[in-house]
Amino acid sequence: MMAKTALVGARLFDGTSFLEDHALVLDADRIMAVVPMSDYAEGSREDIETIRLDGGLLAPGFIDAQVNGGGGVMLNDDPSPETMYAILNGHRTFGTTSIMPTLITDADALRDRAIAAKPQAVLAGRGVAGLHLEGPHLAPARKGTHLAKYMRPLTDADVTLYSEAASSAGRLLLTVAAEQVTPDQVTALNEAGVLVSIGHSDTDADTATRLFRAGARGVTHLFNAMSGLSHRAPGLVGAALDSPMAWAGIIADGHHVDPAALRIAIRSKAHGQGKLFFVTDSMSLVGQEEDRLQLNGRTIYRSRSGFCPRLTLEDGTLAGSDLDMASAVRFGVAYLELDLAEALRMATAYPADYLRLEDRGRLSVGLRADLVHLDYDLQVKQTWLGGRSASEAA
Repeated sequence: MMAKTALVGARLFDGTSFLEDHALVLDADRIMAVVPMSDYAEGSREDIETIRLDGGLLAPGFIDAQVNGGGGVMLNDDPSPETMYAILNGHRTFGTTSIMPTLITDADALRDRAIAAKPQAVLAGRGVAGLHLEGPHLAPARKGTHLAKYMRPLTDADVTLYSEAASSAGRLLLTVAAEQVTPDQVTALNEAGVLVSIGHSDTDADTATRLFRAGARGVTHLFNAMSGLSHRAPGLVGAALDSPMAWAGIIADGHHVDPAALRIAIRSKAHGQGKLFFVTDSMSLVGQEEDRLQLNGRTIYRSRSGFCPRLTLEDGTLAGSDLDMASAVRFGVAYLELDLAEALRMATAYPADYLRLEDRGRLSVGLRADLVHLDYDLQVKQTWLGGRSASEAA
């Protein structure tokens, strides 16, 4: 492909609204221009190759802030750059072009390997935006599928480690339980550039609100593994919905949260700065045919029922998801009463804003040429990562 390329023939979604009869012009790995077709004379410039798409929708590539695995591998099995790339490649088929590979609660040695791998993975420019550490500073009372034996309070040494890691390439997202941190620690992490999220916590609403005011950015997988909303005890769910600044990832797969609860949450966050956005919380089985995987010596089973398959431990505990981002967008339109623009924003612009990734999530001049081409049924036809299509990358 030539350095400069114009993609034409599809409706554009620029991260805010739809554009009809426009050309998207790429210069290597960046967006060079978004112009009406009336101003773009196809073939008039020898240095621009025109690629005509067969209708459908061209949008920013999806951004997943919580992805444990995909393509047959889990980050916990081998927290290396190669594993991070393999996870991204497993999800790219489903429109995702940026991920925060997520390490769930494990031994400190494994955490340290993941932190060391982050700069190399991000600097390679292959769609790894940073690292999400979901633990070990979580609450055993809300452990979910995590191993309680590794859970512990945040120490001053941890604060130093994470602060230094945040200054290297890419974002560092840290999920902590309110029970395991102090407001001063959250403030120190926030000032160092760490994105702090509250999750796997049995906290009361007042404590959670103090942490939001101290700099916590939002909550991890809203409703799941956290204290719920009650009329006299609003819990972490209530604090997140009440705070106009708090962001929240949601797992929209039909298993983790009832659609009615998600619709209520979406309406409650519609006018605040903090929004709801899609995450997958996916495991290695995304894009694979197998029906089970191993995690920390335990078997996770896939049952094929409902909108997408369900993943559980033997005792029925939900164990991550089998969700991909394109399916989350379709679920949002079909079950959450979202218009298509808002569903797409929840997979593109909103997670970019949450992660403070100013160079992606929208189709604007100067931003990364990370793109997904969808058909009219919102099935993925093609992706571009840094201006290169999947076939070129292969």
